[in-house]
Amino acid sequence: MTCTTLRGAAALIAAAVLLAVSPTRAQQGQSGGQGFSFRTSVELINVTVTVTDTQGRFVSGLKADDFEVYEDGKLQTISQFDSERVPVSLGIALDTSGSMAGDKIAAAQSAVNRFLYDLLGDQDEVFLYRFDGQVSLVSGWTEDRRAVGRMLGSIRPNGGTAMYDAVAAAVPMAQRGSRRKKALLLISDGNDQNSRTGVDAVRQLIRESEVLVYAIGIDASGSSASTYASVPQSSGASGSPKSGPTPSAFPGARTPPPAPSSSGSSGSSGSSRPSSSSSRPSSSSRLNVDALRSITDDSGGRTEIIMSARDLDPATAGIASELSRQYFLGYSTSSPRDGRWHNIEVRVKKGNYTIRARRGFIAG
Repeated sequence: MTCTTLRGAAALIAAAVLLAVSPTRAQQGQSGGQGFSFRTSVELINVTVTVTDTQGRFVSGLKADDFEVYEDGKLQTISQFDSERVPVSLGIALDTSGSMAGDKIAAAQSAVNRFLYDLLGDQDEVFLYRFDGQVSLVSGWTEDRRAVGRMLGSIRPNGGTAMYDAVAAAVPMAQRGSRRKKALLLISDGNDQNSRTGVDAVRQLIRESEVLVYAIGIDASGSSASTYASVPQSSGASGSPKSGPTPSAFPGARTPPPAPSSSGSSGSSGSSRPSSSSSRPSSSSRLNVDALRSITDDSGGRTEIIMSARDLDPATAGIASELSRQYFLGYSTSSPRDGRWHNIEVRVKKGNYTIRARRGFIAG
């Protein structure tokens, strides 16, 4: 049989298969979105959960059956669960503005180096952004922590503060990380002065990702009222799981800002959620704690305020410990890709615990 004849026979077979399949696809399309369209509408939602007891100690030993996950008030089926340490894709965004000169940058470099060398796991990957009046990528994704440390040591503080622009650049990069858990650590001592991106746009970007965002703010004013942590999502009677050591410099609890609206709008949802204009007063470079809170809290991360540069090391160590002691949950959602915000609530069935997890996601 010639090549031409073979090609003709193959074409006839392909046409026959297409005719046989087409009615089935048509019937699926007429049955209200079953088949192909149904499968594409199902999305796995990953939720990283931090559980602590009334003393702020991490709670270990929980099983999948101990958790409940609700989406928009409806109980979901947990299809993935991991209580072991999950490899992390970690981004670091470091403030290198002029106000960080001296002891602050030295302490920040030391704390980040300890994070890189001693606290991350062998399977973790990192990247590093620096920001002053501009945002610069110091190192892309790498497992070579020592190379990152060398580049970190050459940084000299100068200029203003483009914090929102830095987060806006770092979150999409963190989302593209190859590890199951994705996180961003922001270290800054000042209020945003130079960004083209507003805080509301940054919040929206974070809601559209599964990146855990942590912030360490250095508040030289010494105002202890700035310290903040998310409040519990659920509570109950005392449970049996074991608790680990108290997280280093874990912040005290205050009432969290209002949850985002169901529309998923990037607008402010309450007076404690600063607008992009109120978050960048030109007359002050003092740390804007509310802005940091609004950036971190929806993601399941947290903001920690320290009063001195010497507290950077225990603060970063506490976050590293937290990343190593979290639970990793996954469930399938069939919510329509409507561009709206869908609330997530994680509960532990038994135990008087504080639970932090991402507060929701934007479908679409």
